Amino acid sequence: MIEMTLGRLNEFTIILYALCVLLYFIDFLHNNRKANRAAFWLLSIVWVSQTIFLFYEMFVLDRFPVLSIGDGLYFYTWILVTLSLVLNRFLRVDFIVFFTNVLGFIMLSIHTFAPSRHYTPEISGQLISELLLIHITIAILSYGAFSLSFVFSLLYLIQYNLLKKKKWGKRLLRIGDLAKLDHMAYILTVIGVPMLLLGLILGIIWAYLTEPNFHWYDPKVLGSFGILFAYGWYFYSRIVKGMQGKSIAFLNIICFLTVLVNFFLLGNLSRFHLFS
Repeated sequence: MIEMTLGRLNEFTIILYALCVLLYFIDFLHNNRKANRAAFWLLSIVWVSQTIFLFYEMFVLDRFPVLSIGDGLYFYTWILVTLSLVLNRFLRVDFIVFFTNVLGFIMLSIHTFAPSRHYTPEISGQLISELLLIHITIAILSYGAFSLSFVFSLLYLIQYNLLKKKKWGKRLLRIGDLAKLDHMAYILTVIGVPMLLLGLILGIIWAYLTEPNFHWYDPKVLGSFGILFAYGWYFYSRIVKGMQGKSIAFLNIICFLTVLVNFFLLGNLSRFHLFS
């Protein structure tokens, strides 16, 4: 019973940590104070959850959690979370805080779902199955965000074309304002990218734990990194180079094509992926 409770606590912490990384990504791009504050409080909850586990190790099980690789990873993650809270509270170094928490998320995920002496083989197997479920859920949610972003960019181009040709009418009014369409396409991309990154991290951990034929050059894995690269170029073009309007809408549509290629084509070429 205690083993299952600890497993559920760590899974809940993983979900909170994923939301925290998402908010820190938004703050990293736009210096958003509201997102930063929300991420700070979520990270504080993660820290409390981890601290409870550490106290359980030290005072109930009477051992300091550094005597195995798994425990060492957990203590290392706790250190990273603690430093992130300190940096976020007293210094404004968003770049370091975001990537530190991505690293912390990786380490905490490995500790939570890797076979451990804390869990029986049955519970370990259940946790690995739930890892796969979380991975698939996050990945599909990210694809959903990219799909809606694609729709908004497509509507932007349609509206742009109607305005350019001066085709006034109900259709023009129903599609919406160009600025709003552009903004929604961008916001959904901002949500989709970190979700895909976290889903990819969890998927790689699951593959390492369960699939002896897993390789980094698997088409599905390379395709997922290709999506991240494409949308990374989208952010660079929009934020750094200042690309706007019709050009950035076209670029977003091209980025979505990489999502379709990865999902429908590369998934069928993968040797281990669930969708193959």
